[in-house]
Amino acid sequence: MADQYARYGDGNRPTEIPAIRWEEPPEGPVLVLLDQTRLPAEEVELVCTDAPALVDAIRNLAVRGAPLLGIAGAYGVALAAARGFDVEEAAAGLEGARPTAVNLAVGVRRARAAYRAALAAGEAEKQAAEAALAAAGELHREDAEASARMAEHGLALLDELLPGGGHRVLTHCNTGSLVSGGEGTAFAVALAAHRTGRLRRLWVDETRPLLQGARLTAYEAARNGMAYTLLTDNAAGSLFAAGEVDAVLVGADRIAADGSVANKVGTYPLAVLARYHHVPFIVVAPVTTVDPDTPDGASIEVEQRAGHEVTEIAAPQVPGAGVEAGGGVPVAPLGTQAYNPAFDVTPPELVTAIVTEEGVVSPVTAEALAALCDRSRQVTI
Repeated sequence: MADQYARYGDGNRPTEIPAIRWEEPPEGPVLVLLDQTRLPAEEVELVCTDAPALVDAIRNLAVRGAPLLGIAGAYGVALAAARGFDVEEAAAGLEGARPTAVNLAVGVRRARAAYRAALAAGEAEKQAAEAALAAAGELHREDAEASARMAEHGLALLDELLPGGGHRVLTHCNTGSLVSGGEGTAFAVALAAHRTGRLRRLWVDETRPLLQGARLTAYEAARNGMAYTLLTDNAAGSLFAAGEVDAVLVGADRIAADGSVANKVGTYPLAVLARYHHVPFIVVAPVTTVDPDTPDGASIEVEQRAGHEVTEIAAPQVPGAGVEAGGGVPVAPLGTQAYNPAFDVTPPELVTAIVTEEGVVSPVTAEALAALCDRSRQVTI
């Protein structure tokens, strides 16, 4: 394992740094990630030379977000194959890195299937590695295309539900280009509304305890020139009560067969608030996030994370700053126990619509989701 960091100075920083990319320098192929734990303080890239390095990056949230995790997982299999490591071992490690996000397993299995198929056809290891990389690249391209279609479908739905424009949209966690091969999921819809002059205000939940909204969504909104306002998670209720929210747009890490949605913890309370205040609650996610093998919300494994994420406030980690990795400023007494689920589950009856690249499901039912997935498979075939 040999992680490296590359920092961009003012003179050579690109206008947009991709969240993930494959490179082949003379010393061998690598997977390059924009380290999201460093944002917004600095834009630093993490270079992964093997699958264990990528597993660490996934667990530490240097790379995160359901669609991007699928892409990363596929590239991780390709990286192991290209560098001559045990592909099956790498795939198993990657698939188990984060249990709730189904896209991670989808990406890993897709690249591994391409690798296995090439070997079964009598191809050499080199050709099998190339097949895995081609599968990862195709998944990356497909996600970018899916992002554009989700934005189109989502904007059309907003215009249908809220004619006249001037949308005031509340979002939670981060769902933009940092989690996608394109411009994201829920954030891509808000961005489309902004570009067409229909977005009046993007309300950004800070998203405790790791502040993905404050650090990442605000960062993306600012870079795109959007009108946005940051709020603490527990201030959302007062916004609803004041009539300042027209719609809620969120992503998803796994959607069960019955339409239950697992997303960043804090999503479920927003759905309850939205229902009480008669505000549309819209989930935007690619079809790959729908898991027909998970029958309902109770069957979704919810990742439990370390308590220090709650009991400490951690600034973006900067090498050389004298801060121990994973350390932070304590905000609770020493020894305090913390409850820290990474996700919560919203039942389908609280979801107004699920927007995918293949269309919109509303009302959200198991039958409607199954039909959508069937249409998606037919298009793929």
